Parts: sequence; structure tokens; C-alpha cells
Amino acid sequence: MPSIDNSQAQSFEMAGVTFTPVAAPSRGTRETAIWRARVAPGTPGLLHHMTREEIIVSVRGEGRIRIGDDAHVIKAGDAFAVPAFNDFTLECAGDVAFEAMVVLPVGGRGVIGSDPAFLPPWSV
Repeated sequence: MPSIDNSQAQSFEMAGVTFTPVAAPSRGTRETAIWRARVAPGTPGLLHHMTREEIIVSVRGEGRIRIGDDAHVIKAGDAFAVPAFNDFTLECAGDVAFEAMVVLPVGGRGVIGSDPAFLPPWSV
């Protein structure tokens, strides 16, 4: 894999979350996309699911992942694997922004409600 320079990576905003690509096909990878997600305190989680398993690795602050009636708090250093096709939300669980590195196989799509599946632009 080539070295990837992230000093000029473009960030994307969606539902109050900032997504910044770290590794993706457009940046030199073939099988895996990785991005940084930053969720500000008080930002409500957006119910959605992914078409592939998504791994969320907490880097800073505390996050809360809700899947159905279950809520899971993750802190810096923790990881959470969200199974494909499971609706979930991700939100900040504290007073400091929650930051995570997110890993998704290339080609994984997001689905929000009954909208068509989409390739997150930070993952291509």
C-alpha cells in the first residue's frame, strides 16, 4: 500500500458529523476504507445501517452506539463492530466531542430510512 498524505484531506459534513477520509480507493487502498468521524456534544444520532460490517474505534471522548433497545458506551481505545444491515445511531455521550476512526470494506454502502443505498463520499 502506498503512503497516504492526509494533510489536505477534504472533510464532509452530514447530520452534524464531520467525516474526514484517511484511506480509501481514491487515496490508494483497494479493500478497506478508513475515516475519522467527529461528533459534537448534543448532536442527535442519525438512524442508519451499513451494507457491510463497520468497525468504530474510539479515539477521543465518549460515544454511544444504539442498536435497537441496546446502548453501548465506548471510550478512547475501545472498538465496536456494528453488524451489516443493523440499524444504529452513533452520538457523543459526553461534554467533549467524540472522535473515532471508522473502518469499512470498500463498496460498503449506507442506508438511511427508505432512501436508496449510497456510497459515503469519504469512503471512495
